[in-house]
Amino acid sequence: MNTSNSVNKPKILVARAIFPEVISLLEQHFDVESNQADHIFSAAELLQKLQDKDGVIATSSEAIPAALLQACPRLKAVCNQAVGYNNIDVAAATKAGIMVTNTPDVLNETTADFGWALLMATARRITESEHWLRAGHWKQWRFDSFLGADVHGATLGVIGMGRIGQAIARRSIGFDMQVIYHNRSRLAPDLEARANNARFVSKEELLRQADHVVLVLPYSKESHHTIAAQELAMMKPSATLVNLARGGIVDDVALIAALRDRKIAAAGLDVFENEPALHPDFLALSNVVLTPHIASASEPTRRAMAACAANNLLAALLPGKDGELPPNLLNPEVKG
Repeated sequence: MNTSNSVNKPKILVARAIFPEVISLLEQHFDVESNQADHIFSAAELLQKLQDKDGVIATSSEAIPAALLQACPRLKAVCNQAVGYNNIDVAAATKAGIMVTNTPDVLNETTADFGWALLMATARRITESEHWLRAGHWKQWRFDSFLGADVHGATLGVIGMGRIGQAIARRSIGFDMQVIYHNRSRLAPDLEARANNARFVSKEELLRQADHVVLVLPYSKESHHTIAAQELAMMKPSATLVNLARGGIVDDVALIAALRDRKIAAAGLDVFENEPALHPDFLALSNVVLTPHIASASEPTRRAMAACAANNLLAALLPGKDGELPPNLLNPEVKG
């Protein structure tokens, strides 16, 4: 642990390792306790760390429930270094007068790039064929080796047509794809046009028509197991499923059964229920591409996320003379 002891400065916790220059920036304004050793705090440890803190930069690995917030009376700001914030009880934070922020937009394009990498690897059986080659099985060329699905000319189904979903859809123009989408509400016509003339459909119609389904919706109680056994049964046997969003949106046990029984062709997963302790049965399947929650993991994007979280915290704890709000405040009523 590194601690900067400064008189009369607000005290903050940086809960996970972060770029050293961000720590240096924060130390100019705050008494910083940082976790550059990247230890995952238990609930009890996190509570102890936050007892005397005014703010925290957290990640999705830190659960911040109502009980913790109630036990930390000094806390004024929780700044998540992620676009998602289902690890934080925002309603409880609002009730306690604690500002909550996230880091949207800075990762849209990078995450969309990775979505395409995962889609292509899944459709064309990239990792499966590489593992087979590395195991020494390639002795001759065959016309039917690792036959996959075409991406060009296919139908792309996007569930969750926010900024990342729209960025994924825009990229489909170069593949001459048809785009259908399902969302809580329909996009404005100009946004649909920019997203390769995406067409709004029901979830059921999307699952039945799409050749490749990509999930980019936020996690909530309402979106829990958006894709479960019933939904998987609606998909084409030749279809692929890609989850870039959050674990829990897919019922992993149901997906494992569908992949094992070839109810769908393949899946590409960057997120899992109970991650990093993903279901071990995924590891026995050849028709799934697995990555460790790295969709936003380009160096420029991760630096931008860290800077965004730091700027949110600076604005929350050291507002200017006009009392401007943090750029990405999720509960502005706290400042109202």
